[in-house]
Amino acid sequence: MPHPPLLSIVIPAFNEEIRLPSTLSSIGSYLAAKGLDAEIIVVDDGSTDGTVRIVEQARQGGLGRARVEGPGTPTTEGVRFDPERIRLVRNPENRGKGYSIRHGMFEARGTWVLFTDADLSTPIEDFEKLHDSAREGDHDIVIGSRALPESRIELYQPLYRVLMGQTFNRIVRWIAGLPFRDTQCGFKLMGRERVRPLFERMVVDRFAFDVELLFLARHAGLSIAEVPVTWRNSPVSKVGLLRDPLNMLSDTWRIRRRFQRGDYRKAAVGKERLVP
Repeated sequence: MPHPPLLSIVIPAFNEEIRLPSTLSSIGSYLAAKGLDAEIIVVDDGSTDGTVRIVEQARQGGLGRARVEGPGTPTTEGVRFDPERIRLVRNPENRGKGYSIRHGMFEARGTWVLFTDADLSTPIEDFEKLHDSAREGDHDIVIGSRALPESRIELYQPLYRVLMGQTFNRIVRWIAGLPFRDTQCGFKLMGRERVRPLFERMVVDRFAFDVELLFLARHAGLSIAEVPVTWRNSPVSKVGLLRDPLNMLSDTWRIRRRFQRGDYRKAAVGKERLVP
């Protein structure tokens, strides 16, 4: 790549051969239509299915409409994409979403880094909302939110998951002192140079990664905005009903305790410092 792109799109992926083709197709079509200078980084988290094959196929030029070759074998076709603009990086084993996003951040070369889930529950077009907010408000981090009055939910989660998510977010806000309505939406934009020093100190590998990032960013004095996005529930959720929420709460307590003990150290971020 001759010069750093404006945008790096990081997609953590674990066994995503079914959903990834349409996601890459949508992102590739959007970038081409808008003429955006961007790269896509897919972080394979120890997948045992055809996830790696899908990305390699996209790198070879087959990035487009999802189709099926034979029983249950997804592939891509249609939109052509510069192979230098889509990269595959691989974890040595399954380490979790947080670890994968950190890996992607360290590989990213863009001025801005966008994290999005492999199911693209928030459409890639909503990048513009986050980017506009970042530029107009001079924000370092802009997070998509499903919980603001202007948010648009096209397909809801089952009621029990909605209630559990709301309960978790209230508890997290209390433990971590975060004011945001939705910490867990997998659609976040951030300035790479300002935020990367935080990533070098983060330790949470799984789903409480978002909480750790926002907690440290607030204590570093970074500017964070929350904006409404469109969201469509994916029926195939990889978040366990009880185990993962309990682990997330446990990790949130550990984040607070680590900070109070000074374990994150005094991380310099611009002119700001993390001070317990």
